[in-house]
Amino acid sequence: MISSLEELQELANKKRCNEESCKDELRVCIGSSCAALGSEALAKDLAKEVKKDEQKKKKCKVKGVGCNGLCSAAIMVSKYHTSKQEEIIYGGVEYDDMEKLQELIEDDSILSEKKLDMQGAFFTQQTKIVLENAGVIDPNDIEDYIAHDGYLALFTALEDMTANEVIEEVKTSGLRGRGGGGYPTGLKWETVAKVESDQKYIICNGDEGDPGAFMDRAVMEADPHKIIEGMALAGFACGANQGYIYVRAEYPTAVEKLNKAIKQARKHGILGTQIANTSFSFDLEVRLGGGAFVCGEATALVTSIEGNRGNPRQKPPHLSDYGLWGEPTVLNNVETFANIAPIIRNGGEWYKAIGTEKSAGTKVFALTGHIQNTGLVEVPMGISLRDLIYSVGGGLPEGSKLKAIQTGGPSGGCIPEELLDTAVDYDSLKAIGSIMGSGGLIVMDENSNMVEVARFFMDFCKSESCGKCVPCRVGTTELNDLLDKFIKKEASKSDFELLKNMCEVVQEGSLCGLGQTAPNPVLSTIKYFEDEYKQGIKDD
Repeated sequence: MISSLEELQELANKKRCNEESCKDELRVCIGSSCAALGSEALAKDLAKEVKKDEQKKKKCKVKGVGCNGLCSAAIMVSKYHTSKQEEIIYGGVEYDDMEKLQELIEDDSILSEKKLDMQGAFFTQQTKIVLENAGVIDPNDIEDYIAHDGYLALFTALEDMTANEVIEEVKTSGLRGRGGGGYPTGLKWETVAKVESDQKYIICNGDEGDPGAFMDRAVMEADPHKIIEGMALAGFACGANQGYIYVRAEYPTAVEKLNKAIKQARKHGILGTQIANTSFSFDLEVRLGGGAFVCGEATALVTSIEGNRGNPRQKPPHLSDYGLWGEPTVLNNVETFANIAPIIRNGGEWYKAIGTEKSAGTKVFALTGHIQNTGLVEVPMGISLRDLIYSVGGGLPEGSKLKAIQTGGPSGGCIPEELLDTAVDYDSLKAIGSIMGSGGLIVMDENSNMVEVARFFMDFCKSESCGKCVPCRVGTTELNDLLDKFIKKEASKSDFELLKNMCEVVQEGSLCGLGQTAPNPVLSTIKYFEDEYKQGIKDD
């Protein structure tokens, strides 16, 4: 049990000393993309082989770590020189490299053909805050998290700060909700803190449902304790003693890691009653969702946790007044909570200095589609789309030409090549007809049919509509049918006008964000790729 900041720091120093005194590390990625290629078996068997050799065992230890980000280079293995604090990363490693990996303990020149360029833009142009521990710590080991400043922010806040001071740091940071809405996090917390109630709740939205998005999944798998720490800090700041992490059941590895982390945190006295010998008590529970996209909407998510069908409700009242079981509730997504501990450790001004004036900090993106460096990246707000795709992302495969970028998932828009110099921040993307969203970014080459892209997202929204309101239930179906006519080249000129009018009806009349934003891919492709729609109009 850890009962004070001093005891936490003693454990961290003890863990660090053990590592620095004798052992380097072979870090094997066990994130989902690498695990799909057999990395878990590789890590397990490699550890066994190293333990058989006393000399190697004294020099190095093997551990599984979360996703390092470059999924296109799976399986990734890195050698970390503890004394020099230097890391060498290898990509495309296979189980057949087992013997060479053992030799790597003694000789850095082994596997040189698979060594990645650490000076390349993928590594040098990222600023890792949310992902600072991804690929570094063992997500199954709470002491490894503590050795990397884990729970330092929580214990510092409990011993040296008031709840209001925590909120003020978050407000100073300028952190906005990373789930897509972009609402100021500190203001949300302050609103709930001011409400008088004997019971309040903290909810983490891990119901990531956008096609092509895997940011939250990777964070939950790689660094589950950071989410727990962020939620506990929110509980302290807002006066809540219970939290729920809502995760879709399609993420079994994330659920496993979170449940294990919660159990470890309870064992160490970091969750439970009278944490750090204070009056603050806080506990967490994981709740599984059935995979309904609409449950990413706040009120639908709350309804689902309550055991009901995940339908959204009219707002107001907002969750700050009437949330889970009618009590004041803070709801943020995984990435938002993962920013909290670094902000409290380093200060709000430190975070505010990164990014732009109105979009502070960093943003995690899942780069997918026609792009070289498929994977997860964290970049400062304000980076241009061009730098994000061509520098960090490595550009398109040879011979391909960029046609469009889709940001924001089904709620976002398609951005043409001529707008590549647009800054990646909330306001700039909104101005050109797209949104930041939760961080999915799909790159499309010249062979992509933009009407088919719009139809793909509309078909998704149609299928995921809860059906509660007519504009969304009927409107998305009608829009999908109209788009089919353009694809089949059976549309008329009046269908084109009807398509635009129907988009407006669905936007204005839908109850929740799913319907209100469902027309975005259609409207953005009409705006920038109108000729492709006209090609689908049959001759009179």
